[in-house]
Amino acid sequence: MSHPYDNSEDYNDLSENRVVQIPTEFAGERLDAALAKLFPMYSRSRLQQWIKDGHVLLNGEPALGKQKVYGDEQILLDAPPPPELTAFTAEEIYFPVVYEDEHLLVIDKPAGLVVHPAAGNWSGTLLNGLLHYCPSQAQLPRAGIVHRLDKDTSGLMVVAKTQLAQTDLVRQLQARTVKRHYRAVADGLVRQSGTIDAAIGRDPRNRLKMAVLSFGGKPAITHVEVIERLQHHSLVECRLETGRTHQIRVHMQKAGHPLAGDPLYGNPRHAMSDAAREAVNLLGRQALHAFRLALVHPATGETMQWKSRLPADMRALLTVLRSEMHGKALPLDDDDFDDEDDGDWEIIYTREE
Repeated sequence: MSHPYDNSEDYNDLSENRVVQIPTEFAGERLDAALAKLFPMYSRSRLQQWIKDGHVLLNGEPALGKQKVYGDEQILLDAPPPPELTAFTAEEIYFPVVYEDEHLLVIDKPAGLVVHPAAGNWSGTLLNGLLHYCPSQAQLPRAGIVHRLDKDTSGLMVVAKTQLAQTDLVRQLQARTVKRHYRAVADGLVRQSGTIDAAIGRDPRNRLKMAVLSFGGKPAITHVEVIERLQHHSLVECRLETGRTHQIRVHMQKAGHPLAGDPLYGNPRHAMSDAAREAVNLLGRQALHAFRLALVHPATGETMQWKSRLPADMRALLTVLRSEMHGKALPLDDDDFDDEDDGDWEIIYTREE
């Protein structure tokens, strides 16, 4: 099976040592400039980094990018392959398995675990762990991953173990029949339950973020139910119809209730007590957990559902917030799951036309 990133001649070049002679007409030029001419398939910044990392030898000695060449020197370029070409390797990475059969795998992703290799995280991801846990996953696109959670969002994910299961799960996601419920701690007192219907796209002012857009965004719908109002925060349940990047975090920010501890969309100036602020800071991530997942089994047609308790860090945060609310220390406790049906919804935010 071909590697998902193996589509360029650069990989073949990088898998071998390259030995060249500096032409005499390059005399007086900087080494990095000469290399840029000798290896035009690579960017100058990449060549400079390879020089810095010791992958370029000049007459057998480590080179400096700014040093001059005089012609006839021997260059040895011993560069590693780009990290994206070695990303799909098996690594022993822990993730709790909630359910498994020959067709699918349901995991409870810990906070801090990246789902898929990408720039800045080419290793140590859930995908790498899946390839170690079940090597046959290498035969499936994205190792059977059909949806994602943000790095610092914890909770339930389903992974396909066969091509037929992957195709069926993708279709269910596209048809919006997979039910994904989240519990979140939001800033402020959310006044009422309702639905946020607001298109999401890349933030034009900060390409690292997503934003609600008046034009050009993709449709995004989040149902929000208030579970508990605390002194300066609310425990809410968010139910996704669509699965846009950072959807809950962006929608809650737009509704004026960003998630507690969210480093990208949160409000660090949100008014709260010193004890609450310390607890939010100790959380160190957005207070968001995918606690319920329901879908139709791709092989049996049976509707299946899994639930995951809130992780210890979110339970600890809620304990502090509840103790503050009631004016006394409370024991660390789990939250009851609400098994009621969706009920009636009121539109509280609509997409701008």
